[in-house]
Amino acid sequence: MLVQAQPPDSDKTDQLADALELAEVAPSSFPEILDAVTASILNIWTGFLGHTPFMIASLLMLLLTWVLATLVGRFTFRFARKTTQRLSFQHLIKRLAKIAVWVVGLLFTAMVLFPGLTPAKALGGLGLLSVAIGLAFKDIFENFFAGILILWRFPFEAGDVIKCENVCGRVEQVDVRNAAIRRATGELVIVPNLFLFKNPVEILTNRNKRRFTVIVGVGYGVDLAEAVKTIEQAVQSCKSVRDDEPIQIFPHAFGDSSMEIEITWWSGSTPLEERKSQGEVVAAVKRALDEAGMEIPFPQCTLAFSQPLVLERGKNSSS
Repeated sequence: MLVQAQPPDSDKTDQLADALELAEVAPSSFPEILDAVTASILNIWTGFLGHTPFMIASLLMLLLTWVLATLVGRFTFRFARKTTQRLSFQHLIKRLAKIAVWVVGLLFTAMVLFPGLTPAKALGGLGLLSVAIGLAFKDIFENFFAGILILWRFPFEAGDVIKCENVCGRVEQVDVRNAAIRRATGELVIVPNLFLFKNPVEILTNRNKRRFTVIVGVGYGVDLAEAVKTIEQAVQSCKSVRDDEPIQIFPHAFGDSSMEIEITWWSGSTPLEERKSQGEVVAAVKRALDEAGMEIPFPQCTLAFSQPLVLERGKNSSS
């Protein structure tokens, strides 16, 4: 019986040949291993020395970018000072110009450092990198762009007193990511710009004056016309009340134990001026009403019974 020999598998033959070749090439002793490692380090060092001119040129490109960004920032800031009076907007234009110079400079630096990198590849890589960074740092970029819009469009500056939700204080600094607000009690609050951008912001010092209102009550037996006249004279005598705006005093409502009178006047816009003016007005009104003999009643309770009450004296009570 004849058995026909099968031809050897070509793939297995190739694998066997590669294994034999590696066995012949692979070092079999420590000196050979050391020689191989030394040769690899020498190859890396030779490649590094060969790439050194490109590294030096890229460092010079970075230095040139820094010089150009500084010069462009100064020129842009001078130009912005001629076009707008808002200091925050001036700094915003300067910052955006420097960012643009740095982006272009870094692209050229990358092309100098890696000679095979073309502008199309660099821009494509920058686009992919920006998308990845944008997805990873979404909140940071939202605050960044909100800060740009705040510096560009919002009318408050460092030194203004603003109120947003439960945050009220003087703005110390506005950056592209957050704002530093100093409360009247002394605490420093760091507020993300996105919070200021999405919520209504009251700028208390947008003008140098604001209107304030207090309510005072007089007894029901007091003549309202005389009370209004007395209160108006008292308010006019206050130094903190502005005389370029009208003082408005009107009977307001029927209170539980008094007739309520609304007093409205204008004074300074800062929180300190507000407290000083309110204290002066309240003290002057109280003094004027007391001198006129007009009662400022406190809450009272009157009990009415449908039938007369009969009082009986107990047996053990003293005569």
